[in-house]
Amino acid sequence: MSAELPFFRYHPDPLASGSIRASAESCACCGRSTGWIYTATFYSAHEVSGRFCPWCIADGSAADRFAGEFTDSYGLDGVSDDVSHEVTRRTPGFHAWQDPHWLVHCHDAGAFVGEVGYTELAEHPEALDQLRTDLRIDGHHDEGRLERLLTHLGEGMTVMLFRCTVCGDHLAYADAS
Repeated sequence: MSAELPFFRYHPDPLASGSIRASAESCACCGRSTGWIYTATFYSAHEVSGRFCPWCIADGSAADRFAGEFTDSYGLDGVSDDVSHEVTRRTPGFHAWQDPHWLVHCHDAGAFVGEVGYTELAEHPEALDQLRTDLRIDGHHDEGRLERLLTHLGEGMTVMLFRCTVCGDHLAYADAS
């Protein structure tokens, strides 16, 4: 394996999330085999043959060369253009059933923690309460059914957990198949 991975402020552990994995595959941008390869989403009108190394994501060269984004800007309302650019073009995305999106808190993009189940989510009551509220807004009004849905995450629905980079609060959204 080569040098230490670059640090991504808004996705601090892309190995744990599965967005980057060890691989001998060569990068579609720089052509080098760095020992690591990106495995999640990339949106571009250009045909891209292969995947990217973390360094070409971090320095923006992959997004620039292929005029693409790793994450849609949906959900990034209220952040600066610099933060939006950092998240969409210089931060690894993540795997999701629906189109992944980033959450915002304290006028900054959150740091993606990972896909979690109920046990991990329950460790962050502020995120769990916020998710309950969002699910009620989406039509889950029966409290018993809502709690069953939450305690059975992984069966058609999972949760994406983020941490605020300013205050440290956790926030989450549901991702359903």
